[in-house]
Amino acid sequence: MTVTTQRLPTLAEAVARYDPVLGLEVHVELGTVTKMFCGCSTTFGAEPNSQVCPVCLGLPGSLPVLNRVAVESAIRLGLALNCTIASWCRFARKNYFYPDMPKNFQISQYDEPIAYNGWLDVVYEGVTYRIGVTRAHLEEDTGKSVHVGGATGRIHGASHALLDYNRSGIPLIEIVSKPILVPPAIAPAVGRAYVTELRMLIRALGISPARMELGQLRCDANVSLKPSGATEFGTRTETKNVNSLRSVERAISYEIRRQAAVLSEGGRVVQETRHWHEDTGETTAGRSKEQAEDYRYFPEPDLVPLAPSPEWVESLRATLPESPVARRARLQREWRLSDLEMRDVLNAGAVDLVAATVDAGSDPAGAKKWWLGQIARAANERGVDLEQVGISPSDVAQVQALVAAGTLNDRLARQVIDGVLAGEGTPDEVVAARGLAAVSDDAALLTAVDEAIAAMPDVAAKVRAGKLAAVGALVGAVMKATRGQADAARVRELTLQRLTGPAA
Repeated sequence: MTVTTQRLPTLAEAVARYDPVLGLEVHVELGTVTKMFCGCSTTFGAEPNSQVCPVCLGLPGSLPVLNRVAVESAIRLGLALNCTIASWCRFARKNYFYPDMPKNFQISQYDEPIAYNGWLDVVYEGVTYRIGVTRAHLEEDTGKSVHVGGATGRIHGASHALLDYNRSGIPLIEIVSKPILVPPAIAPAVGRAYVTELRMLIRALGISPARMELGQLRCDANVSLKPSGATEFGTRTETKNVNSLRSVERAISYEIRRQAAVLSEGGRVVQETRHWHEDTGETTAGRSKEQAEDYRYFPEPDLVPLAPSPEWVESLRATLPESPVARRARLQREWRLSDLEMRDVLNAGAVDLVAATVDAGSDPAGAKKWWLGQIARAANERGVDLEQVGISPSDVAQVQALVAAGTLNDRLARQVIDGVLAGEGTPDEVVAARGLAAVSDDAALLTAVDEAIAAMPDVAAKVRAGKLAAVGALVGAVMKATRGQADAARVRELTLQRLTGPAA
């Protein structure tokens, strides 16, 4: 049943009648030097089909050899997710035909994953939600189809498709959540918080950069609705390959609203995959999954079963870093933030960015101010995550250093950040090109103060008579004369010294 966006209920209206059930499948590309089953490079951005061999092309007679580092990464992630690590598991062939899968099957794990039955605690608005993890299993990535000739880059409307197999065979871990049941109104936000927390954990482990804009971390969002208070789950849809934290929340919210409209109008939700459109904020139908998928899984005959020894698992447990939760608690103490302030940083997805800015030399308060203020607003206006907005932690630290040195005041610093976001260069280059250095020379400031006093004798007389609030007009005149490049506090101080003496 087709539903137009004009008829969609709000999220609040939808969850007043229906309870959403989420299931998130997160795929993370591992940062190994070579692929999962061969020695081909995994370097991103190489010429198409320049990093391939008979194994990752699935040529007859080629045999896979398992990447040990990928296995270690899966075990470490499983341990960090509080999973049980299998003492014996094996790979399977997931059989299906698609042009970007050269073997016509994918080597994956099916009912015998390497890690299973874990959980991850997620904090949202100061409340902790425990998200169950069904499994984390190893598999290989597919190649990439490039659809040419259409307006959207998708297969519909394209004249032909090109295939790049560089990505084929890159190691993946798929983390599958258990059904996520949280207060209905916050389900989309908790879904985003879960992916955010998982990404921070992956980065802390050092197993992947997990850059969503490069496809290194992708989320498939399963959403179903059931009448409020009911126990039986509804029919689910699977929105594929959502590639930003912001889009995770938006895609879940849209599907809740869309499905609620379908059900409210007496329709039936179709079990299918759906495509997320960032530009319109909508999902559209993809491939029907009305009948159970039959991938004809069977054990991979060219790989022996994997049996991690307890000693190996414990040696890897010893390599686990500080958990993101413990790290946030430590950073909160070091940055001297209140619980509410740290919650704001976490909810904005800015913990790593603020930490990197502090590491680059900024004070915590300055780093937090810029990321949660002007930069967050710019990201929101552009519809992107903070990491994609176009300014780096080192840039922000440099802006804050210029403020601390008196080269910039806050007003000028905001202009510098605008310039960096506009692609005008580094902070120093923007300052030079726009002529934004603050006027900090007292002699120059006193000249501007004297000119303002001479131009506004009535205001000056009021200040001399003790009406100190009137000094604001003089300060404003000096700021206007210096194009906002003076330190307003210093201008006020110098003006009062001129009119009432140093003790004023």
